[in-house]
Amino acid sequence: MTRRAVLGGGSGFLGTALKEALEADGYQVSVIGRNGPDARWDDPSAILRLVDGADLLIGLAGKAIDCRFTDANREEFLRSRLDTTRALHEAVEKAENPPAVWMNASSATIYRYALDRAQTEADTEFDTGFSPDVALAWEEEFFRGELPGTRRVAMRITIVLGDGAATDLFFRLARWGIGGTQFDGWWFPHRRYRGIGPHPTEPEQPLGKRSKGRQKFSWIHIDDLVGAVRFVRDDLSIEGPVNFSAPTQTDNRGLMATLRRVVGMPFGLPSWRFMLEPAMWVLRKEPELVLKSRWVAPQVLADAGYDFAYPELEPALRDVWEQSRR
Repeated sequence: MTRRAVLGGGSGFLGTALKEALEADGYQVSVIGRNGPDARWDDPSAILRLVDGADLLIGLAGKAIDCRFTDANREEFLRSRLDTTRALHEAVEKAENPPAVWMNASSATIYRYALDRAQTEADTEFDTGFSPDVALAWEEEFFRGELPGTRRVAMRITIVLGDGAATDLFFRLARWGIGGTQFDGWWFPHRRYRGIGPHPTEPEQPLGKRSKGRQKFSWIHIDDLVGAVRFVRDDLSIEGPVNFSAPTQTDNRGLMATLRRVVGMPFGLPSWRFMLEPAMWVLRKEPELVLKSRWVAPQVLADAGYDFAYPELEPALRDVWEQSRR
């Protein structure tokens, strides 16, 4: 009998990679999106038809966060995540044969800014401000209520190295000769990172932290994200939050030096926040992509025995770089 999987949001590079992998595993994969193709988010009866009897449900929907945090974008980031997760939740509740496992995207940016040690799933000292508030509200909606027939896993995903916007930005910086260390520091006060959602929190002040380029960088290769999804799907003991992150982390200095080696650029100009802010405004990105210290360890996956295909940064970046050049 053919197994069925449902992707709630499958148009991005994560969804595309997961769809191809699940189809290779023999699944019949259906996708819910704003325009289908198999069901639309504004059609709860169609969503229920897909979810009822499915073996696997993966929620990935939400506005991409690789843009400026304008008021309109901030509201759409939150709404798109909560509304789609709520729609899947209602379908699972109503299903006569609910999926055995529901994995829903979340973000490793939920954890506090860390320079002292890696954050694992056991850590509950979360960060404050916009991005963590979105992640916390997202998980609160996901874990709401009882779903006795369905195992739930929140995928706290770090930066994914693959055919995505973040990796493309890193490679461009290195190729253009501006891939040096990025230093945090003072900048004019603004309110883009203010709290949001049902439990808004205020970000720490001042805006900049003098990390001297030592802000941590946590990541995962797209092949390991797919591999970890398969692993969690098959390990019935895993539930709750799971960090989707490589077992090794680096800092900004190490990241940029590795990028320069991979693209063959012998130098990279360093940059400070006062330079990054206007540059990122031009690129329509947020500087926290390179300035926030994300130090995340995949304790649940490690304890369960997941074997990473790309545990080290340089081979992971070289693979992505070579794929992009073909």
